[in-house]
Amino acid sequence: MKLIYFSILLFAFPAIAQTKVNDTITRRANIKFTQKANSINFIPETPPLIPIAGAPKPSYSYLWEMGDGQYSRVAEPKHTYKSKGEYTARVAIINNYDNGKPPATRPKKVVINEMSNNFYQNVASIEMQNGLQIIKNCDPIPDQEMVVVLSYQNLENYVANGKLYFFYNEKQFKKDNFALVEYRTYNGEREVKENTLAFNDDIDESNSYLASENTFIENKKYRKTTTEEDLDATLQEANKTYKNVKILEFDNADSKETRNVFFTFKTTPEMLKDTSATVTMRSVFVPNRSFKSHKIKNLEMQIVTSHDPNKMSSNATSMNYRTVRFKYINFKTQFQNNGEGPARMIRLETDTPKMFDKKTLHIVDSYPKCPICPKNEIVTYSCLDTIIKPKQIHFTFKNIYVPGSNQKNNKEIDSTKGFVKYTMKLNKNFHKETTRSKTAIFFDKNEPVITNNAKTAFKMGISLGLKSGVNLYSQLENSKSYFVGTTISPYKSYKYFWQVEFLNSFTTFDNLKLVIDDLDPKAFNGQKNLRRTTTSSGNKIMNWEIPILMRYNINNYIGLGAGIQANINLSEKIMQDQKIEIFDGTTDSFLQSKTEISSETKSSFTNFKTGILAEITIGAARIGPSLGARYVINFKENFNYLQLYGIWKF
Repeated sequence: MKLIYFSILLFAFPAIAQTKVNDTITRRANIKFTQKANSINFIPETPPLIPIAGAPKPSYSYLWEMGDGQYSRVAEPKHTYKSKGEYTARVAIINNYDNGKPPATRPKKVVINEMSNNFYQNVASIEMQNGLQIIKNCDPIPDQEMVVVLSYQNLENYVANGKLYFFYNEKQFKKDNFALVEYRTYNGEREVKENTLAFNDDIDESNSYLASENTFIENKKYRKTTTEEDLDATLQEANKTYKNVKILEFDNADSKETRNVFFTFKTTPEMLKDTSATVTMRSVFVPNRSFKSHKIKNLEMQIVTSHDPNKMSSNATSMNYRTVRFKYINFKTQFQNNGEGPARMIRLETDTPKMFDKKTLHIVDSYPKCPICPKNEIVTYSCLDTIIKPKQIHFTFKNIYVPGSNQKNNKEIDSTKGFVKYTMKLNKNFHKETTRSKTAIFFDKNEPVITNNAKTAFKMGISLGLKSGVNLYSQLENSKSYFVGTTISPYKSYKYFWQVEFLNSFTTFDNLKLVIDDLDPKAFNGQKNLRRTTTSSGNKIMNWEIPILMRYNINNYIGLGAGIQANINLSEKIMQDQKIEIFDGTTDSFLQSKTEISSETKSSFTNFKTGILAEITIGAARIGPSLGARYVINFKENFNYLQLYGIWKF
């Protein structure tokens, strides 16, 4: 008995030990602080980080919201409140190079009852950003929260009453990428509605953002804050680009005063899953509601799956093959020095797919900001060197100083980051294929950090074709058959693709002639007379065919295909002629009489047939004219046929 009990435990224990337990515990962080009158020292209490094998050392980054309109991005900020009262402090914590989710936090009440420190710092000026700035605490990950801070500054020399527009969820994407959880204001900003903004709510699924002629210009224009005068045109263009807008009015902004508005977004679970795609938000700032002068700023974000500051992105995730040939494609590689000391040289070795013309390389922007290095010269000043390799482009920041995020006394996290943004055109001859490229980032002589894969891809597109030819039936008597039809397939596919056709064929053929000789039963006085009955018939058929096939382009000129098809006779006419001849005697020497009878039978939607097919085409395999031969094996006797045709795809 003991032996049986022991055996049960022996076999049950591994099963219990191997049972997977789902971790449903939410990681949480707490806000702690020490207080001295109106001076607060905030301290985050965070859970342990979970390292990723092969990745740099994990770390947290922070965005503190003090509850009075100010914010900080240092880990343990010190803040002095200007007046007595109760404030709600918040912190958004992001886990970099960590295998878990960002820790959740609860707001913390801070009560100021005593004022002993008069050293109060106003919100930092953003005059260098032309009075309008948008920052984010992280790039968006599907089904996670993120915080966006919209800062505006009155650069006029008088107290101003103005307006803010904040646009999000681009119409180029069918589904929403962001849901606004809440927004927080600290200077009396109030929401207003403007019915005149409902220009066009139709979702544009054409990805015109990528295919438009001014894609490069628009992106470059709003990356830095610009000042415009035609407010109506700006709002109309923004409402054609974005689905959602939040409009806030503000009053009594002092000259040179900077204010912040905080937005908390939840990225939707169905958010675009392309982890190299770029999404944007846009703000329009009207400093004075009495005038049309305004400022515009875009916030660009890359969709990511983890919070890794070293990444590569592209806006070419859904290109229109018909129109992209003369467009510039945008790429961006971002990096962060996570070391304990500064980097003096940073090299980005970026894969470049062969479809791109490296001779058209144009550097749009970079940080650290420095000039392009002169060729074949050794310089001692900061510069950005570019070297074009057969399969790569190397960007090298020389003689720079980028502090490490773990460097002592470095409190400005943004100073540890950098990027290169550049554009290229496609080669003259390129194929419709998806590419993936990554960047190896070298900080001085350290081992490289490898980024994610940035994907470029084409929209499927639709190609319509016109097709006409003849059908050759070897087992039908005196057959004549021709057809016309149309095809639909992805536009200019590179290798494999599906094709569906609708063909309307017209066919005539004769049935076997039937001759029967017998004796006429109506002969006079029992005389034996030969009776000959000749029956002949012909068919006229209008047929619908629907082939579905998988095609493969061997090269630019030869394609193969195989598939199935179904067809049905839309209409069928059988014409029968019968001739009865009576001869004198038992031979056909002397004709006595002749009778001819004609009949006609019509039917519709009959004779449903299915079959398989195989074909070859020679000519312009992807777009344009070609000739083809197809053999169809029907699962019904005597209806196998060879099809010879010409096709032109558009």
